[in-house]
Amino acid sequence: MDLMLLLLIIGIFLGFFIQTISGFAGALVALPFLLLVMPLTEAVSYISIFYSLSSPIYFYKEWKNMDKPLLKKLAITSFFGILIGSIVLIYGQPILLKKALGLFIILFVLNSLRIKNKQPFGFMIQSILGLFGGFFSGVFSTGGPLYAIIIKNETDDVKVFRATMFGILGLVSMMRIAVLVFEGILTTTELHNSLYVLPFFIAALILGKMVYLKLNEEFLKKFILGLLFLSGTALLLKS
Repeated sequence: MDLMLLLLIIGIFLGFFIQTISGFAGALVALPFLLLVMPLTEAVSYISIFYSLSSPIYFYKEWKNMDKPLLKKLAITSFFGILIGSIVLIYGQPILLKKALGLFIILFVLNSLRIKNKQPFGFMIQSILGLFGGFFSGVFSTGGPLYAIIIKNETDDVKVFRATMFGILGLVSMMRIAVLVFEGILTTTELHNSLYVLPFFIAALILGKMVYLKLNEEFLKKFILGLLFLSGTALLLKS
């Protein structure tokens, strides 16, 4: 087994193990491993493939818990963000934007710890964050934390949060796959290599679900905030 395939397996396994527990952060966990052995465009392609494979499973199991009106709003604004982000992915790598996203996430977490009685975001803020969520999904495949901020601000129910995260990330992945194929970024090479990773991906989904069922809701809320903080720090510090 060559180094590229080994790191691809490790990245996808760990990413989707965490993703299944929390509802997000799969790309943020997987990307550091993938970027050691491949360019950003290829890494985004692999992550998009496995997000798309997991989406039908998540939709089937979690549909009843999803906040469907919010999911619809986010899907519409995210579509335009993905189009813009995919163009930037091809022609540039805006590291400053990545660092700005990291700082924004950290400030949100600190604010969430300070304020007990939060106010739901209005339609305009939801739309703007949804647009940027799609943009960062298109460029870095890391829009999850922005969606997590929106959804966490709308509900304290971990089941609704997790299910709605699965829903929006699934929809975003399917949009992103279409754009990547159209732009010629996603090729048969990525599809072929993904077959070797598939058993480990399935194991990550099963093990992640087992761990999720053993965790209580209060711990999961803290775990989600902790993941957001680590995600923001990683984006802020990584070049």
